Amino acid sequence: MQAGMRDSGEAGKMALLADAGITVSKEGLVMAGVPLAHIAREVGTPVYVYNAETVRRQFRALEAAFAAIPHRICYAVKANSNLAVLRLMHDLGAGADLVSAGEMRRALAAGFAARSLVFSGVGKTVDELDETVSAGIGQVNVESLEELKLLGAVAARLDRIAHQY
Repeated sequence: MQAGMRDSGEAGKMALLADAGITVSKEGLVMAGVPLAHIAREVGTPVYVYNAETVRRQFRALEAAFAAIPHRICYAVKANSNLAVLRLMHDLGAGADLVSAGEMRRALAAGFAARSLVFSGVGKTVDELDETVSAGIGQVNVESLEELKLLGAVAARLDRIAHQY
């Protein structure tokens, strides 16, 4: 491999690290001023470390990209259901995309308003639909005509409107 190719590969790696809010110092990888090796020594491994400022920066960039059109950014809870991460996304103004009633309960516990939730899971059960319609979530994305009929029956039985966001 030529030196220029290695250098561009290294530059690409460094750009990815910088985009994630990670720098390289004599102490190794550093996030938000804290050497990751220090965290590993203190709490052990494996450990998950998140940089809230990087999440905020990336969210704001996404918001700015869509600023000219009406939109709602919904965080996919299945990507990471950590309550601190969910609270951060809520505080940024995101909605939450769910694939289960369990994810709905976590999102509600993190402070999301029920109307800011979107239930997109496949193969929804009657119990899940009961729970989500009862909670008043903002939107249920149905996967089939049968699921639409089931949602309608659940909403009618509960005397609720399965409303649009």
